[in-house]
Amino acid sequence: MPKKKVMFISSTGGHLEELLRLKTLFKDYNYSLITEKTKSNLNLKNKYKNVSFLVYGTKDHLFSYIFKFIFNVFKSFFLYFKYKPKYIVTTGTHTAVPMCYIGKLFRSKIIFIETFANRETCTLAGRMIYPIADKFIVQWEEMLKFYPKAECWGWIF
Repeated sequence: MPKKKVMFISSTGGHLEELLRLKTLFKDYNYSLITEKTKSNLNLKNKYKNVSFLVYGTKDHLFSYIFKFIFNVFKSFFLYFKYKPKYIVTTGTHTAVPMCYIGKLFRSKIIFIETFANRETCTLAGRMIYPIADKFIVQWEEMLKFYPKAECWGWIF
């Protein structure tokens, strides 16, 4: 029986660190890993199979970010059809939002894990993906007041 296709996607930095806490699951699935391309994570291609990169962008440079975001939306379509995941697992942020909507459009199951860093406020990505998520996981019980349909599984760390 072939392994289920699972896409793990997040932006670089802390969100990626949280996502990589799930790496013990990788062996159980035909997985792909997608994040933003930065000097600090180029070595991911040496550690994991099926690694793809989106363009790194930050909202601090709004003008260039808009073009990078649009480019990443198109590249997300390409990567979605390249890997055809049954499940998309993400810890956010802006990098993952388009992929989750693309996946939902083509009937992938969306699993969102709200970041450990937020205990009392919602992330923008969390607010955007919450309505379409098949499973929404928070790491703090306090977050259930913001996301009443979420499940609290505790810390990934």
